[in-house]
Amino acid sequence: MKKKKSEYKKHHVIILIFLTIFSLIMMYPMAWMLVTSFKTNADIRANRTKFLPTEWTLEGYRTAFAKAPIGQWFLNSMLVVICITVAVIFTSTLIGFVFAKYEFKGKKVLFAILLATMMVPPQVTMIPRYLMIQEMHLFNTIGALIVPGLVSAFSIYMARQFIADLPDSICEAAKMDGAGPFRIYWSIVLPNIKPAIGSIGIFTAMMNWNDYLNPLLMLNDMEKMTLPLGLVIFDTQRVSDMSATMAAASMMMMPMIIIFVLFQKQFIKGMTLSGIK
Repeated sequence: MKKKKSEYKKHHVIILIFLTIFSLIMMYPMAWMLVTSFKTNADIRANRTKFLPTEWTLEGYRTAFAKAPIGQWFLNSMLVVICITVAVIFTSTLIGFVFAKYEFKGKKVLFAILLATMMVPPQVTMIPRYLMIQEMHLFNTIGALIVPGLVSAFSIYMARQFIADLPDSICEAAKMDGAGPFRIYWSIVLPNIKPAIGSIGIFTAMMNWNDYLNPLLMLNDMEKMTLPLGLVIFDTQRVSDMSATMAAASMMMMPMIIIFVLFQKQFIKGMTLSGIK
């Protein structure tokens, strides 16, 4: 037994060392970008291999806000992400509840069609989506980014898998107490699938926060751009201003890190439970 415990500890230490090294390698580019945003352009050019700045400064951030509408791009991205994330959580859990707990004609066919849409590359639907947005008179508006993302097939599938594991007896007991379908969904289902909601929320927020292609297709005005699209334009216009570019990139990175830190427990629990299934 002692030998087994000692071997287990050795393996545990080796795995811990490997994960630590791997994590540091993965985090280094982000750390370099954040530290570089506090350097001057002269410091960046003179000390390319030096990690820490010679003098800490906010010049890059001041230049970024002075030379481009970074604040407006940030608000546009936040508006898109919040609207889509809230809508996707609601639609995916509601539709997943229907698929998981109700029987109706054509249920299997509809669910198969839903899964089939996940196999279609998004590039295939770009032209139809563009034409539909024009027909709806939403082109060059924030709504052009929000409306197509209100429903997610992957999120519906994920929510359905979690809800299907809830005991039917809970829903039946709620029905006997006089609860209707929406009451069961709101008071019984949602509180019991918090890990799934956390995972869906993080996936949806990250995907839409980093989206570059859809804003490129749907937006023309500088003031209506989101951070990923605006950052590319900002970078091409100011190739030599590395400090401001890194400052803008750092501002784009930080919200997603904060969201993950706040909801990491739900995210990890959701991934663990989905892996067990």
